[in-house]
Amino acid sequence: MSSTPGDDALDFPAQVRDAVRRLDGVAERTPLQRNARLSGLTGADVWLKREDLQVGRSYKIRGAYNTISRLDAEQRTAGVVCASAGNHGQGVAYACRALQVHGRVFVPGTTPRQKRERIAALGGDMVELVVVGDSYDEAAAAAAQAAAASGAALVPAFDALTTVTGQATVAVEILEQLGAAPDVVVLPVGGGGLLAGCATWLQVASPTTRLVGVEPAGAANMAAALAAGRPVELPEIDTFVDGAAVRRAGAVTFPLVRDSGAELVAVPEGQICTEMLDLYQADGVIAEPAGALASAALSGELVPVEPGQTVVCLLSGGNNDVSRYAEVVERSLVHRGLKHYFLVEFPQEPGALRRFLDEVLGPDDDIVLFEYIKRDNRETGAALTGIELGRVEGLPELLARIEASPLRIQHVAPGTTAYRFLVQMS
Repeated sequence: MSSTPGDDALDFPAQVRDAVRRLDGVAERTPLQRNARLSGLTGADVWLKREDLQVGRSYKIRGAYNTISRLDAEQRTAGVVCASAGNHGQGVAYACRALQVHGRVFVPGTTPRQKRERIAALGGDMVELVVVGDSYDEAAAAAAQAAAASGAALVPAFDALTTVTGQATVAVEILEQLGAAPDVVVLPVGGGGLLAGCATWLQVASPTTRLVGVEPAGAANMAAALAAGRPVELPEIDTFVDGAAVRRAGAVTFPLVRDSGAELVAVPEGQICTEMLDLYQADGVIAEPAGALASAALSGELVPVEPGQTVVCLLSGGNNDVSRYAEVVERSLVHRGLKHYFLVEFPQEPGALRRFLDEVLGPDDDIVLFEYIKRDNRETGAALTGIELGRVEGLPELLARIEASPLRIQHVAPGTTAYRFLVQMS
């Protein structure tokens, strides 16, 4: 049988202090840095807890190492198994190598290559990487089966008290580094391990602090659980924010979050992409989608804060594959209303495209995609046309010119079936 250490009821503050001791000299005491951009944008005093500079470039090592270090000799001999979207796997890999425990890390096929390579590099000969399924939840099911069959200890990414108390050490550091109680703490949410741990610790150590958990709009499982009164499985998720794309909130984390009084907000993936670009261009910070999740809620004004308040925002992780930036830029432009797609039915005659350019396209607009979908007959042909606007305010003018044009032009709006099929498949 598999074992998951630490699921028994324990004195939470004592277990967090024990996790602090276990992680001493293992996990980095990451910087707490004031961010001028977000401070200027919100009027508050915004500080970033830089867990992107942690071992494995995310806070996940805290829970992973805390869990594995608590195994007894017999359990360590049997080895460990985990499922991960990438960052937890890196924490497990590092812990396995440091503690000389053999492990298997199950990741879905959506996990970026960069994260897979980091898991292999951190774990070395102590870790086997297994790629299975198309989502975290499918990888988690495979990991649970492997643990049950082998007797290895399952190291949950979020749904165990040892994981939760390990993640709570982030809040311990924030209070020590800040030297005072923050007014607001903003944290990313995937399965809820970080939020559950920090919220439970702050209830005792800083009860006046307002806590906000931020979920990606395409995988808001904790909000769904709170609405239903229990963890529920989302019928569909957007896996773009792969580090937080969890279909179901944890059985351990859900009641802790529910009882903490933490607020939850959902951030559109496009806003996350815009924040990733701002972090890179303005702050010199490389963040993956899940890493920019919390700060995206601030920059997108989804978390109201008051001028002069002290706000701490967790930035984690920093495992972004450079090959994803084309999609990041695309999603950001669409979200900001600067990029639009249209199906244009062109007559198959000389000068048709020139008339479109002269009569429809604005002086500051640019065609960034032109692709024939199919030819209905010899007289007409439909083309998927991507237009990048010079300014957001130019959209009504563009739509007015389209309305006045003799061409048949259909706006392919984000979120529609046509958009998902034509744009995301093009």
